[in-house]
Amino acid sequence: MPTARNHMSTELLTVAPELPITEVAKRMVAKDVGAVLVFDESGLCGILTERDVLRAVADGIDEATTLVRDRMTAHPETLDADDTTEHAAVLMIHGGFRHLPVMQEGEVVGVLSIRDLMRVVLDDSVPRGV
Repeated sequence: MPTARNHMSTELLTVAPELPITEVAKRMVAKDVGAVLVFDESGLCGILTERDVLRAVADGIDEATTLVRDRMTAHPETLDADDTTEHAAVLMIHGGFRHLPVMQEGEVVGVLSIRDLMRVVLDDSVPRGV
C-alpha cells in the first residue's frame, strides 16, 4: 500500500495566524495551492483552506480585520509520513476535509490532498504503456 510520504506535496505555504485572510488568499492564488499551514511560536496551530476562504467571503469578511486565526481550522488532524494513503482517505472522508498535514518525528514535512490521493487511484487503474 502506498504511503503518504511518496505522494504528499513538500512545497508548503506557511503563514502566521495574525495575517489578514485577504493577504493569505492572494498568496494561495499566487502559489496555486488549496491550503496553507498556520504556525505560531509553538508550531503548527491550524490550517486554512480554500473552502475556509470561500466561506469567509460568503459571510462578508472585513478585509482589514478578518484574520487567519478567525477562519482557520485550529489543531488540524495530521497524518504520519509512513501512514498509508488508504488511512489518509479514511481520515479525509470521515473528517470531511481535503488536506492533511503530514508529520515526521513531530515536524510537518508535507501536505497530502484529496487530489494526491486521486493520483494514487488513477496510477493503479490506468493501463501502462504497451
